[in-house]
Amino acid sequence: MNSRENQLKAFDRLLTIMDELREQCPWDKKQTLQSLRHLTIEETYELGDAILDNNLDEVKKELGDLLLHIVFYAKIGSETKDFDIADVSNEICEKLISRHPHIYGDIKVTDEDDVKRNWENLKLKEGKKSVLEGVPKSLPALVKAGRIQDKVAGVGFDWEEPHQVFEKLKEELAELQEEIDKQDQDKIESEFGDVLFSMINYARFLNVNPEDALERTNKKFIKRFQYLEQMAKEKSKSLKNMTLAEMDVFWEEAKKL
Repeated sequence: MNSRENQLKAFDRLLTIMDELREQCPWDKKQTLQSLRHLTIEETYELGDAILDNNLDEVKKELGDLLLHIVFYAKIGSETKDFDIADVSNEICEKLISRHPHIYGDIKVTDEDDVKRNWENLKLKEGKKSVLEGVPKSLPALVKAGRIQDKVAGVGFDWEEPHQVFEKLKEELAELQEEIDKQDQDKIESEFGDVLFSMINYARFLNVNPEDALERTNKKFIKRFQYLEQMAKEKSKSLKNMTLAEMDVFWEEAKKL
């Protein structure tokens, strides 16, 4: 691995290239915080894909893309004299020090749950009115639900045992079925949301990341369905003209593979 000296040299090289691109490249010169936003989100998802695939070479590349965006934002901030990369780095350093009094102070902790509780309580002392202020509004609903539950659990608003959460899930499923029987679409949607929220909460107690679990199933389904398409093509058949029973034969083959 590279020494700290080489790591700093590499980062300085990136800063220099960013300066040159911002000065000389027509595309880079035009970019703003707003124009980069959707690209940054896309890069973050690409990094997430690489992590789920456990493709470490791709993780390295995607981290580079994301680091470029951070440097890009800091460069734009320096041009408006609002902040630069040193301000960004120092800000996070100060936050990490203040949020880890068990490392940089005299607070004692016994486990990671203590750390989480301290983290949320410290944020409230810093002036936040709610522990939920730190949950981005634009997060996908599935991810947002998980973050909400993590946040409130950090201040003690949580179930004590997994079986309690499972009982709540069964209760929500029963309420959903009631509304399905009544055919009230608005209430069906509401209760369906409650079921999903409870499922995500239960996943937390099982130490399962629901986003990762669902994406794993997505990938599995895609792989099996593409096998089905391939086998149908090899037999000169159209999926539209095949019966479910015929398709199920290939589907079961895909599962075994």
